[in-house]
Amino acid sequence: MKVLVINAGSSSLKYQLLDTNTREVLAKGLCERIGIDGKFTYKAPGKATVDAADVTMPTHAEAIQAVLAALVNPQNGVISSMSEIEAVGHRVVHGGETFACSVKIDEKVMAALEENIPLAPLHNPANITGIKACTAVMGPGVPQVGVFDTAFHQTMPPVAYTYALPYEYYEKDKVRRYGFHGTSHRYVTQRAADMLGKPIESLKLISCHLGNGSSIAAVSGGRSVDTSMGFTPLAGLPMGTRSGDIDAGVMEYLMNKYGMDIKEMLNVLNKKSGVQGVSGVSSDFRDLCAAAEQGNQRAALALDMFSYGVKKYIGAYAAAMGGVDAIIFTAGVGENDAQQRMAIASGLEFMGVKMDPDANNVRGKEAIISAIDSKVKVLLIPTNEELMIALDTAELA
Repeated sequence: MKVLVINAGSSSLKYQLLDTNTREVLAKGLCERIGIDGKFTYKAPGKATVDAADVTMPTHAEAIQAVLAALVNPQNGVISSMSEIEAVGHRVVHGGETFACSVKIDEKVMAALEENIPLAPLHNPANITGIKACTAVMGPGVPQVGVFDTAFHQTMPPVAYTYALPYEYYEKDKVRRYGFHGTSHRYVTQRAADMLGKPIESLKLISCHLGNGSSIAAVSGGRSVDTSMGFTPLAGLPMGTRSGDIDAGVMEYLMNKYGMDIKEMLNVLNKKSGVQGVSGVSSDFRDLCAAAEQGNQRAALALDMFSYGVKKYIGAYAAAMGGVDAIIFTAGVGENDAQQRMAIASGLEFMGVKMDPDANNVRGKEAIISAIDSKVKVLLIPTNEELMIALDTAELA
């Protein structure tokens, strides 16, 4: 089945066309600055790359039309007509407690997505816009499926997702840990089971999705039982520009001292903190490594804080599950930064982790990077959220 995967932002739209039978990416690209001056990119194997500025895309509907026009273009296209696209899969950030799995989109689902907007006011409206744009351009006859970042973590028990706040905030306002990156954690844990040649139901896995946004998930028997992100993606590890976990009293102190309101404070926590805030250099780990090698102590501290934070979560989740069979590294930093992987794994020998430095010297491809005699296996697995979305879509459409 040919599935178009859409990830809609407020002024952007990422897309991939995949063949779920061969798992091949037929074409992919990005529509940027929708409603402003419009930029469109398109890439397909063996075809000329399109990189065009000043493309007229006043709304997401025009962006979808630009995508479809490129896909059927006689010179660069990969399909002969729009009818070859059998379904559309949408990445949706927040499903709240409503969705514990991917769903075929209908009027009831759309109503539920609207109800969950308060939980993700920056993301869900854009996702809804993308769905409506596809319906407007492709017609109601093309099945559409919603795949939620939060759904995989809906298997967490109350002891893991409940905050120690007055309970009525959960009952009335649904304030709880939701977790994110669920599609990525689900994909890599399934691949880990395949690589280990064991049923996922028998495995205790710790998935480390490490990038500009980072989260850790404890996955027991194929089910998420805990995760580091919380009510929002701000919680957990220090990230590129996000602070991660912080004493809430710090916010009151800084707001009072510098006269900040809550919006300004959250901007600091989301956009000016993390490894960028500590280092004063960059949110890009490559820049931090280069600066640390040149003697920049704050850059070195930022890197050490990150690896220390991941290490602590691995230890905590091994304790929560009563053991661990494998640790998985994925996403931009997890897949490409051998130095960070080694720093995180170092000191975990007491758990049965033993790294192979030569095996760890790899980037962006599936590999077992622990020593042969390591009791706990360490795996590098490139994530593929788009494929996971496409496979879910094909199954439900």
